[in-house]
Amino acid sequence: MKSWRLKRNLTQEELGEILGVAKNSVFRWEAEMRKIPSFLHLALEAINQKKGGEKNVMRKKAKRKMGN
Repeated sequence: MKSWRLKRNLTQEELGEILGVAKNSVFRWEAEMRKIPSFLHLALEAINQKKGGEKNVMRKKAKRKMGN
């Protein structure tokens, strides 16, 4: 998960927003303090496979930074 997040230049908080979970959850999964639920693997895979999925994630990130 961490490598996926870093490849897309997302913070833990931003990934949490995308997945609908708290930043602390992302931290715990990346630190291997908690097992990553299988549905999250599916969500990340869906983002990867959706046409423009990665671009949509980055577009949403840019909008958040601009305050829109």
